[in-house]
Amino acid sequence: METIIIGVLLSASVVGLTFIIERGLALRAAKVMPPAVQGALETCRTAEDLPMLRRICQQHPSPLGRLLLLADKNRSWTKADNANALETSARREISRLERGLVVLEIVVGIAPLLGLVGTIYGLIELFASMGLAGLGDNGMMASGIAVALRSTLLGLITAIPSLVAWSYYTKKVESMAVEMAALCTSFIIAKIPPTRLTPLRIGAPDPLCDSPPPSAGSLRRSLSCR
Repeated sequence: METIIIGVLLSASVVGLTFIIERGLALRAAKVMPPAVQGALETCRTAEDLPMLRRICQQHPSPLGRLLLLADKNRSWTKADNANALETSARREISRLERGLVVLEIVVGIAPLLGLVGTIYGLIELFASMGLAGLGDNGMMASGIAVALRSTLLGLITAIPSLVAWSYYTKKVESMAVEMAALCTSFIIAKIPPTRLTPLRIGAPDPLCDSPPPSAGSLRRSLSCR
């Protein structure tokens, strides 16, 4: 029984350490919000800058880049509709970022319980040995106490790093979500027109309105041809 408890605790510690390292690599700021994408967003002021923003977002696949591409795709929509579509996609991106955190949460919950199971088992062995051999067998007593303390220690060693990592990564995902929301909102309210029209200069001749009226001779020639 002691071997089973220790083996399960060691397996939980390996799983927790694996997801701590994996989430640490996946939640890097440069991977979620690449500086190149943020720089392109800051310099995007007119419709002529949009192809550059699209190209950089495609070259640096990231949650922020995918959200900006979606916002640019729906740029002709109303701001409310664009924001609703962006919010739905943002929830999907946040769900991807939180992938694996539930495993750390499970490890945090079960590791102390497994340690407690080991503690109870050690105490049961201790009192069982005391009932069979009496108080004179110090070796059996020390063995039971060692099993209880070893399981408790291993459970705490497994749970504490997982708890710290889970709390840190959860707050990091929340802060990244707020920052990405601010960047996407600034892009939506930038009011970049879908197309750029050449303005008509006041006083410039209009080819439709300012053309000279037809002469009488041209009218007669046109009527005679009919």
